[in-house]
Amino acid sequence: MDIADRVLHGDAQAIARAITLVEQQGSEAKGLIAKLHEHTGNAKIVGLTGAPGVGKSTLVSQLVKAWRAESSKVGVIAVDPTSPFTGGAILGDRIRLQEHASDGGVFVRSMATRGHLGGLAPAVQDAVVILDAAGNDIVAIETVGVGQAEVDVSRTADACIVITVPGTGDDVQAIKAGVMEIADIFAVNKSDRDGADRAAGEIEAMLTLRSPEDGAPRPSVVKVSATLGHGIDCLISALTEVLARDKFRANRARVRAQARLEAVLRREVTLEIEKIASLDTVIDRIVALEVDPYTAAYDMLNGVLRDHSGNEG
Repeated sequence: MDIADRVLHGDAQAIARAITLVEQQGSEAKGLIAKLHEHTGNAKIVGLTGAPGVGKSTLVSQLVKAWRAESSKVGVIAVDPTSPFTGGAILGDRIRLQEHASDGGVFVRSMATRGHLGGLAPAVQDAVVILDAAGNDIVAIETVGVGQAEVDVSRTADACIVITVPGTGDDVQAIKAGVMEIADIFAVNKSDRDGADRAAGEIEAMLTLRSPEDGAPRPSVVKVSATLGHGIDCLISALTEVLARDKFRANRARVRAQARLEAVLRREVTLEIEKIASLDTVIDRIVALEVDPYTAAYDMLNGVLRDHSGNEG
């Protein structure tokens, strides 16, 4: 069996190898995704985001435990900061999810941001395809946690949980527009602390000013304590309600497809441009004021079009 067939049979080693291939973004990765794409659409994709220190990994671990109690197969993509030495993931999230390491129904993969500022690693969407095709019922994506840039996850997940905590200013951060608009559920973690009720109340108050997306119900605000395991049932219930909205999920699937297509187009066009012209040479010309950026860009795009037109002829 080739690697695609092994992924479809849920082979953990093949899944790990497949994700490595899409991280490398080679020609083998393109063929792999092409084979797996038609076998996707079954997994429910859940994104979890929030500022560093709000307890995302601990909460993910609690959710995985609850999902496994329902006999769901779970894939977790934990996007970690990039190591400045190796360029890989620092793996802090995998350490916190260690209690699930011996569970064959849970697959955990850490992925490095590689300098990407949108909260997700560039290959995450392909990794979601792999985990979906491998038969996981739920794919959870935990973002790196960089604050207001955490919006890419809303274009990747069926449901997005924004996590905040009381007493550190994160309740104020959570109600800023960027993060406010991506949440389907707000989870106020560490709710055993003082100020949890106030934090939840402020978010509820701000939600009354938000225009609902496509008529979707107002996001739920759930108080939880991931460390103590409190409120997890309420969070699962709220999440189940969001994921049951078929029309809403269909809209999200279309947004996800558009975002993926645009990302692939940008990357492929850039690669084609680099084949016909040295970016460094063009940049040097811009710095020397020999050409402006718009003219340089259009000249390079026209070069790609001429090259392809000539190849077809």
